[in-house]
Amino acid sequence: MKLLIRICVVCVATLALVSSCGVNSNLMFKEAKGATQVDSIPLKPTEDYRISQSDKFTFTLTTKNGQGIIEEMTGISQKPVSGVDITEYVVRQNGLSKLPILGLVEVAGLTISECEDLLEEKYGEKFIDPFVQVTLTNQRVIVFPGNGSDAKVIPLENSNTTLMEALAKAGGITERGKASSIKLMRKVNGERLVYTLDLSTIEGLKYVDMIVQANDYIYVEPTPELAKEVAEDIVPIVSLISSAVFILSAILLLK
Repeated sequence: MKLLIRICVVCVATLALVSSCGVNSNLMFKEAKGATQVDSIPLKPTEDYRISQSDKFTFTLTTKNGQGIIEEMTGISQKPVSGVDITEYVVRQNGLSKLPILGLVEVAGLTISECEDLLEEKYGEKFIDPFVQVTLTNQRVIVFPGNGSDAKVIPLENSNTTLMEALAKAGGITERGKASSIKLMRKVNGERLVYTLDLSTIEGLKYVDMIVQANDYIYVEPTPELAKEVAEDIVPIVSLISSAVFILSAILLLK
């Protein structure tokens, strides 16, 4: 009987050890001890966003340097502005986008203003003094608010969206989220850099107004739930073993 109990104890301990390997396995972006932190956190964009593959955009095209837009705004002209294009265009993987009249135009790598200048130059061969305004339509950041999952895609409705606004649109930091450990991941020169922010103290106010950029990842580190997850894994196993011990004990007593 004692041998049986010892075997059961060993089994429970072994299963607990194995189960613990999967505890909080959904947590991402763990850092090794002693990992170097990036200190130079840019509070404002250091350069304008450049159009990249898979981006989507619209543009408006008017002639005479946009005279029709001003006339409509001031009420001089009652006619709608002609030449307005509200179709959405996609930047292909080769950096080209297919545009009306022009056909394929390479726009990847250009800033918004550079793209507008390019289109005005090309449409200038067909129209008198073209005026072009380009708007990116798929600008967004991805926010993990602190559950370890349940990410939210936040559209950037303007180019001055702050970190606090992005977190607020994601529902704020969750109960499990660690305000002292927020990772902002940003692609710079083809490499994604990680900036660790601490919003748990008043000193963190200097970060709340930092401008987020398209394709940023904001990851609020969750607090590990070790006891809960171990219990969820172990309790069913312990219950099964307890039942087996009870049955075996009853059998031994009958003998």
